[in-house]
Amino acid sequence: MNRLAIGVLATVLVVACQKNEALLTPDSTPQKLSEYGFFVGELKELKPRSDVLPYELNSALFTDYAHKARFVYVPQGKSARFDPDETFDFPVGSTLVKNFFYYKDERNPSLGRQIIETRLLVRQDTGWRSLTYRWNDEQTEASLLRAGELRNVSWVDKNGQTQTVLYTVPNENECYGCHSLDYKTTPIGPRARHLNRSFDYADGKAHQLAKWTERGILTGAPGDSTLMLRLAAYTDTTQRLEERARAYLEINCAHCHNPRGPANNSGLNLNYDETHPTAYGVCKPPVAAGRGSGGLKFSIVPGKPEESILVHRMKINDPGAQMPELGRDKAHLEGVALIEEWIRKMPGRCGD
Repeated sequence: MNRLAIGVLATVLVVACQKNEALLTPDSTPQKLSEYGFFVGELKELKPRSDVLPYELNSALFTDYAHKARFVYVPQGKSARFDPDETFDFPVGSTLVKNFFYYKDERNPSLGRQIIETRLLVRQDTGWRSLTYRWNDEQTEASLLRAGELRNVSWVDKNGQTQTVLYTVPNENECYGCHSLDYKTTPIGPRARHLNRSFDYADGKAHQLAKWTERGILTGAPGDSTLMLRLAAYTDTTQRLEERARAYLEINCAHCHNPRGPANNSGLNLNYDETHPTAYGVCKPPVAAGRGSGGLKFSIVPGKPEESILVHRMKINDPGAQMPELGRDKAHLEGVALIEEWIRKMPGRCGD
């Protein structure tokens, strides 16, 4: 399978153009990112205008070690409706913006970054529409990209090692591979469990959902954040191992592996709040054996990550068998290590 055909569309945010809140049609879709007016000053600085809010997730989707800068916009006088479990109900005209970039040297971010693409999810009256904008080498503009493309990207990591990746910029239709719920395009990130955290805004640190409520772009959220489910930060080693592992699997896998997602026929539910071990893979045989199983018998074998299909598919780089299928050229070594540790310390055994 061609890597371009298996491109990427990860977690995205919603941002709408204040000066043009009419629904986008094929003829009216801005060809340049700057036309939306999301950012002020030099475009590459990603400084949002006053009615565009930045946000972060407790745990984020892995996309070939790219960093992400997320923003949300809701039209003036309108607001999203809070839901304790599902993606918030955003009004028409909202837009989620997600920028993917690499620091030139992760040891010193002040040396600059290379922004690769900006993905938008735009809420129209017919549902969500995905758009991808590819940044130029000069970092002065990003242009609408319908066909998708592959890009060679290199950077220096935190250990001083030069890394390279064949990065996939997705086409307009590929987002459906991940952002599909009940056969409809749906955002992944704007849910209470992902947003239940604080953020360092320009005017001070605040809880994100309290800030959204204060700004009038969200209604119905409880004032007490402890009343909401909170996804663990899988990079935070002070949190419980199981919570970190389950959080990793939800944000990286559960957008497909849930009862209403594209991979529901697998019978595997990797949502954070799934409580039945077999449902999230413990001693669960695959529905259909193939090269993706690696000849192994169960998705998760307690105490034995080397015999677990889940780990096998996370480690391999075969477009027809790797998991996630989209959005990576490299295996996520830290993510693999986390899931291996979780399974290694898991009690129990599988029958023959």
